[in-house]
Amino acid sequence: MPSWIGAVILPLSGLLLSLPARADVKARSCGEVRQAYGAKGFSLADIPYQEIAGEHLRICPQEYTCCTTEMEDKLSQQSKLEFENLVEETSHFVRTTFVSRHKKFDEFFRELLENAEKSLNDMFVRTYGMLYMQNSEVFQDLFTELKRYYTGGNVNLEEMLNDFWARLLERMFQLINPQYHFSEDYLECVSKYTDQLKPFGDVPRKLKIQVTRAFIAARTFVQGLTVGREVANRVSKVSPTPGCIRALMKMLYCPYCRGLPAVRPCNNYCLNVMKGCLANQADLDTEWNLFIDAMLLVAERLEGPFNIESVMDPIDVKISEAIMNMQENSMQVSAKVFQGCGQPKPAPALRSARSAPENFNTRFRPYNPEERPTTAAGTSLDRLVTDIKEKLKLSKKVWSALPYAICKDERVTAGTSNEEECWNGHSKARYLPEIMNDGLTNQINNPEVDVDITRPDTFIRQQIMALRVMTNKLKNAYNGNDVNFQDTSDESSGSGSGSGCMDDVCPTEFEFVTTEAPAVDPDRREEDSSAAGLGHSLLSWSLVCMVLALQRLCR
Repeated sequence: MPSWIGAVILPLSGLLLSLPARADVKARSCGEVRQAYGAKGFSLADIPYQEIAGEHLRICPQEYTCCTTEMEDKLSQQSKLEFENLVEETSHFVRTTFVSRHKKFDEFFRELLENAEKSLNDMFVRTYGMLYMQNSEVFQDLFTELKRYYTGGNVNLEEMLNDFWARLLERMFQLINPQYHFSEDYLECVSKYTDQLKPFGDVPRKLKIQVTRAFIAARTFVQGLTVGREVANRVSKVSPTPGCIRALMKMLYCPYCRGLPAVRPCNNYCLNVMKGCLANQADLDTEWNLFIDAMLLVAERLEGPFNIESVMDPIDVKISEAIMNMQENSMQVSAKVFQGCGQPKPAPALRSARSAPENFNTRFRPYNPEERPTTAAGTSLDRLVTDIKEKLKLSKKVWSALPYAICKDERVTAGTSNEEECWNGHSKARYLPEIMNDGLTNQINNPEVDVDITRPDTFIRQQIMALRVMTNKLKNAYNGNDVNFQDTSDESSGSGSGSGCMDDVCPTEFEFVTTEAPAVDPDRREEDSSAAGLGHSLLSWSLVCMVLALQRLCR
């Protein structure tokens, strides 16, 4: 054998001896990765049986790997989907809170109005019979407008209630003076005397205060539940940025590419990724917390002086009390109207001058307790409010807490107790970088997610604005004001529809963030203003007694 052959064989033999060890490094099995990858529902045709060189990888470390380009693309998309699902799952509580409570409150308020209208109709049919049925559209229109206001209609409550009492006065004035014929112009003159004569006593003034405040609070509260529901639903559907998707892939599935499918991310590593991906959501927190505080304050009003249930349940009794006041003072009212509007023309001879007053001057019969309609929606306002207050308090800071809630999920991270045996983005070892603070501006140095802090998410900013507008409405509702009609009222208070400032129980304006709602007894009742007429006649005495009895029923 020539010497040069031996010289070649010796180096080759050395090379051959070294090949098996190198082959072992390259050929590490991808069995575990194949099993985990297949469990995700992916085709095993994408994945090698043994590790390959990783120069083709764009996100994961370019070392020996079990990932092909197709695998990295699919796992990147998978990490995006899992992140979106995690956010939706984690925000499930707050979303269902607003969805379910909005449904309950809306059902309650609608049924409350239906019950009140039915109660009034039943009572007035029994009490006034045909006279009521011939004029029932006046009362039906009242409830139609109340429902329209509650459902978001463009209704000025004060003007609507003023119009109701003016129309009722016109109808009753004709009934107590059947011997005369009244033209449309004359009746319009009569209605102008509503405030001056106070034919219905103090009932219209009190009822206007109670109804406007209660309806403003109820409608605004339900609108708040709607806004909370919509914001929560929208914000929980995230659209991760390309930088976020890269970070998610690196955190969740680069362990697969490194042959470590069972190793989960370090907790602090997860927090930095989530804080970068959810930076804009965290910025929602400040306005969200102000909104929740405002909802809680209006909820307190609903439990107290603005309780719509305590206003609507006895509204039939209140209106009947007003009608009795008109009956009692009919002669004085008529005389003053004739003096101001002129002597009306006599009615045609066919009409009886006595039949209507006799029919109209009927005795009022209230419900027995067992005859009163059942509570709306099988519950009470107090129970509903207590329930929603508990849930609202739990939903504070929900958006800044999302990263912590997600990273606490054992399906996502290795947990805080396993800081050495977790994936840190490069290998199985402790994660060393510090945790970023919440919010967009604090992500400027986020080591895991490339965040452009100069471009806030416009979608999130829209939700912040929606919350800000709703918080302002709640603030106005807390003070008894309807923000939609603040400049349209002719009341001397000048504070808009339902200001509630025509009465000594008017709540004071408050510094919205710091002042608690004043304690006011929701069952407070003012003494009957008609008691001064006790000595007029036996009829007057009977009417007053009935009114006082009714007031005791209302307490």
